[in-house]
Amino acid sequence: MELASKYNPADVEGKWYQYWLDNKLFSSKPDGREPYTVVIPPPNVTGVLHMGHMLNNTIQDILIRRARMEGKNACWVPGTDHASIATEAKVVNKLAGQGIKKTDLTRDEFLKHAWEWTEEHGGIILKQLRKLGASCDWDRTAFTMDEERSESVIKVFVDLYNKGLIYRGVRMVNWDPKALTAL
Repeated sequence: MELASKYNPADVEGKWYQYWLDNKLFSSKPDGREPYTVVIPPPNVTGVLHMGHMLNNTIQDILIRRARMEGKNACWVPGTDHASIATEAKVVNKLAGQGIKKTDLTRDEFLKHAWEWTEEHGGIILKQLRKLGASCDWDRTAFTMDEERSESVIKVFVDLYNKGLIYRGVRMVNWDPKALTAL
């Protein structure tokens, strides 16, 4: 067998990454080993990886792989965030390109467009992380607006409200004149 004079990642990386995924080498199930978990601070559904993501995810991947080599039950949980304000801006711009104003839509109609945007663009960053060889437990991928997490957020907010730790009132923190909303 002759070795190539130059390393060609396409000949090697995809094959081995698929082998790792097929053999569930990044999967984690509770057992007697010391647990070690990292949850990706979820990137939003509006864009692609940038240098900040890369630095953060590289460090996380190093820590998770080290924990695995130390025999810990390492779990790196991937996910994405709805980035509501940023997503709204992207959807409003897309609709404007189609001649549709947000104010002409009902809340449900606008949410339909927002979910379509999320389904189309929401997985880009996670696909990029896979391409880079990130050792996440991909079966645990979550989205901050999925049913389970949304229910948890509502439960926590109601609990905090009932304990008097947060309140609801007419307050304006910041006004966005383009989106016409209080932030």
